[in-house]
Amino acid sequence: MNIEIQRVDYRDSNACEELIQLLDNYARDPMGGGQPLGDYARTNLAARLAQIDGALSLLARIDGQAVGFSNCFQGFSTFACAPVLNVHDIAVEQASRGRGIAARLLEEIAAIASERGCCKVTLEVLKGNAAAKSVYLRAGFRPAGDGESHGPYEFWDRQL
Repeated sequence: MNIEIQRVDYRDSNACEELIQLLDNYARDPMGGGQPLGDYARTNLAARLAQIDGALSLLARIDGQAVGFSNCFQGFSTFACAPVLNVHDIAVEQASRGRGIAARLLEEIAAIASERGCCKVTLEVLKGNAAAKSVYLRAGFRPAGDGESHGPYEFWDRQL
């Protein structure tokens, strides 16, 4: 089995369609929220990603077929005074899980983050997603925080 990781060129309509289809499949999964992508996102995502400085999308392929993806966005750490790469989405199709695809995506993300001079790679994971946590731990990720005094960071949001 040959796993190939491809950086998505947002001008490549075929790669963008594969990315959107994989994202839609992930969105429909319970770990992705259980709802399909909306029409606006399906129609406009590639063009909007192309407008975001530091956006990065990857496709993972087995024998040429896209079976996994990641969307990342570059931010900035004020404490380290250096860029940070955040993994916003990462998923592998159900039928292809357990084959090291997510690990390969994470390796490529770390390599790109290093190329960009980033001080770290960040991601969020659902508390109950044990399978993803296991992959992240093997890839060198740990819960972020300051240890025992204040505990781990929590990810909060405010819907607008």
